[in-house]
Amino acid sequence: MKAYSTADLNVGGQAVIEGVMMRSPHTISTAVRKPDGRIAVKNQPFVSLTLRYKVLGKPLIRGLVSFGEMLVISIKTLNYSAEMAMEEEGESKSRDEEKKSGFFKSIYLALTMVLALALGFGIFFFLPLWFSQLLGVKKEALAFNLIAGCARVTLFIAYVWVISWFGEFKKIFQYHGAEHKSIFTFEAGKELTVENVKGFSTRHPRCGTSFILIVVVFAILIYSISDTIYYLAAGIPPTLPKRMLVHLLLMPLVAGGGYELLKISGKTRDRKITRILSAPGLWIQSITTREPSEAQIEVALTALKNALKEDEPSSIDSRPISNEPVS
Repeated sequence: MKAYSTADLNVGGQAVIEGVMMRSPHTISTAVRKPDGRIAVKNQPFVSLTLRYKVLGKPLIRGLVSFGEMLVISIKTLNYSAEMAMEEEGESKSRDEEKKSGFFKSIYLALTMVLALALGFGIFFFLPLWFSQLLGVKKEALAFNLIAGCARVTLFIAYVWVISWFGEFKKIFQYHGAEHKSIFTFEAGKELTVENVKGFSTRHPRCGTSFILIVVVFAILIYSISDTIYYLAAGIPPTLPKRMLVHLLLMPLVAGGGYELLKISGKTRDRKITRILSAPGLWIQSITTREPSEAQIEVALTALKNALKEDEPSSIDSRPISNEPVS
């Protein structure tokens, strides 16, 4: 396989159940290791709204749009990977049973996502604000938001650490590592082979883990400014409900700004200051990534190679580059 030029291509990815999703500017490719050892691949053309509409590609706006797109893509790819990873269990089902099963599965996934988002909002947004208010930190906007920010980081690290002990998540974290190592290999302009991938790190500065930490730090700055402005205008610090409302309204700005900072960190990762600022996010990736096996690297490379094939439009189909069983 030839080495690719990275001049005009930004690639990203996500670990899924028994596999990896890779996304290039024109294609989303998901590769999943099936129970029989073969690799199933699903390719679909995709061009971000940020590339199709200039206004949506503007700084700050593109971060929010990209986040929404990735949320939708994540749900779809996770659903596909779950189906492929358990395909053999459902081979005896009739077509009607499959349709019924698919309908209920969609309802279940939708409800799960709603509950997960509600729980996530309560734990990572409301709880830190309530905790800061409980401590009586009212007048000092910076102090209040520093405590809330530290609480968010602590909750996030604790959450990630707890789920890392579950068996299925350990495997997903290995695929997460395979995704990062494969992308590093591509960005270095090296040939996409298992041996080349082995030489790279599992920790990547553009990872979503780093994005969350960047957003938290950026939120401390933005929310401190907004709380100070409120205090100067009203003469009193905002109450907890008002503080929550203002912070919620500023969330798009925080997410968009965090996205821009993440892109900058990816482009300037060789600079000393960037390495220092990126260190906390990379440290947390020691929890969210694991060294993958050769078989897992093969899956990640299959997804990446298929995603990169789009530069030849006729190659967008459902045929995998590799579909051989693992010996």
